[in-house]
Amino acid sequence: MNDWFRELGLGLFIHWGHASTRGWELSWQMTGGVRDQSPPRSPVPIEDYFANAAGFDPERFDPAGWADLAWRAGARYMVFTAKHHDGFAMFDTELSDYKAGRDYTREIVDAFRDKGFRIGLYFSIIDWHHEDYPRYTDATVRKPYVVGDYPRGTQEQWERYRAFMLGQLGELLTGYGPIDILWLDGEFEHTAEEWDFAAIREFVRERQPHCLVNDRCVGHGDFVTPEQQLPLAPPDRLWETCLTMNESWGYVADEEWKDAGELLRTLVEAAAMGGNLLLNVGPTGTGEFPAEATARLEAFATWMERHEESIRGVRTGLELWQFHGPSTRRSLPEGGERLYLHLVMRPYERLTVRGLPVRRITDVRLLGADGRLAWSVLPWLKEVHSGTGDPLGDLRVEIPSALLDPMCSVVVVDLS
Repeated sequence: MNDWFRELGLGLFIHWGHASTRGWELSWQMTGGVRDQSPPRSPVPIEDYFANAAGFDPERFDPAGWADLAWRAGARYMVFTAKHHDGFAMFDTELSDYKAGRDYTREIVDAFRDKGFRIGLYFSIIDWHHEDYPRYTDATVRKPYVVGDYPRGTQEQWERYRAFMLGQLGELLTGYGPIDILWLDGEFEHTAEEWDFAAIREFVRERQPHCLVNDRCVGHGDFVTPEQQLPLAPPDRLWETCLTMNESWGYVADEEWKDAGELLRTLVEAAAMGGNLLLNVGPTGTGEFPAEATARLEAFATWMERHEESIRGVRTGLELWQFHGPSTRRSLPEGGERLYLHLVMRPYERLTVRGLPVRRITDVRLLGADGRLAWSVLPWLKEVHSGTGDPLGDLRVEIPSALLDPMCSVVVVDLS
């Protein structure tokens, strides 16, 4: 039923809000970051942070341009931060005045939907601005933030806040057309019993029956969301890794950026483990993607022109004892199978793949390149001696260095 999610491969996460105008990390700048978590943040007074919203007017906002670049980079779904922990709504909510002057969520959703993307909305179930949450102040919040230590109000306040939270969530689920993914966050404040995640999941199902919800709807999620790292082993259900290109989720200037090749390797490793990569960008306060993010998405676009089929709509590939790197596979329409071997570590001009049915290998080539590669096979002796007609063995491939892709070459092996 949900195979469409598994086949997406790459998504674009967009963290954006009024904090971007100051180069502040979204929400976390007011708390001075999180204790023992990198990078450290310089805390700003909380009321100064909230007041910054009045100046949010991104004059270069171009959602169609965002969608075009993301599509060329190979992304096929997007998740936009309709509201982060700071409570600032990037949509036209009728339940709060703490919101943007335009319905940026609608404009972004429309632009990405028109391009063909699956649509996801991020919604934080906490709200550090709302009086009944209760509102964060410099006197009530430890800086840096300590997980599990947060202000608490009365039971009456909590009930009023939870009704408000569901009201805003209902606006998003009923006012923006079909939503494929609801990406909840903020589950770490308050207990699962206080949130009543079963009721939240049913609330979503009643309004968007086909919408997937992430695992931060604790105990009722449809997919797993490891953050900033790949899991040690593939989860036993749908999953994605969400990853920043630099150190922050929102726009923060003067940070270290991950190399495009490193980001791409995370993508192919996620695909090889049966998951997706949700790659984040934090637009600037003027509404543009940072130049560094654009350069990395353009590098993805160049790579995708030749190699897209190796990461989208594929299954997990070989065991690591067979090929020491990420690999994927797909069934061929005429029968047989195609393996994609991603070359992510040098030296890789010579390649050995073990445990293949060597007499069924029909073609070995570089994906997107002209001509076949020089290759040979060596059946295992025990297979030969047993008299089997379909022996397993080793495939050996020679790859001229001049043909290698600067980010990641992909060797295709076709099996009848």
